[in-house]
Amino acid sequence: MQKGRVILDSHIFGITLARLAHQLIENCESFENTCIVGIQEKGVILAERLISIIKKTHPKLNIEYGKLDITFYRDDFRTRNLPLKASATEVDFLVDAKRVILVDDVVYTGRTIHAAMSALQDFGRPAKVELLCMVDRRYNRHLPIQTDYSGIKVDSIDESYVRVQWDNIEGTDQIILFSGKNED
Repeated sequence: MQKGRVILDSHIFGITLARLAHQLIENCESFENTCIVGIQEKGVILAERLISIIKKTHPKLNIEYGKLDITFYRDDFRTRNLPLKASATEVDFLVDAKRVILVDDVVYTGRTIHAAMSALQDFGRPAKVELLCMVDRRYNRHLPIQTDYSGIKVDSIDESYVRVQWDNIEGTDQIILFSGKNED
């Protein structure tokens, strides 16, 4: 296993999650006509953690929440060596005329977000789509995608990659910067 450098430890990770949740509360207030949609798989984890934080301080808020799989909306799904494993899409509401907060863990080239916006159209025409991520890799965007809410902005060389680790999966919340190409 390749060793990376921790760029956000668990303590600051928690503070960053709380900040993002409070930004959503500030900007969405009652969450009326607003929904949160997590991109499978790690965007779902982030979205659920944010909703949990919001519900602790505002338990009466009704937040529409969905999980979006983008596997077959990706522009590279036919070029992979191994078969892709799709996750479940669980969006039991229409997004017509709603503010959609699209959530993913890392935004890098913008291709995942582009695929998510295409998939989202199957559920209607949103009034507005906003993007929230834990890590905004600002360089090397392939598409003109920008974040509205980000936990941390990372500027690194092209061969480096960032991984968000989650307590419920890897045993700790942290963000690690690795040198070299991601082999996932």
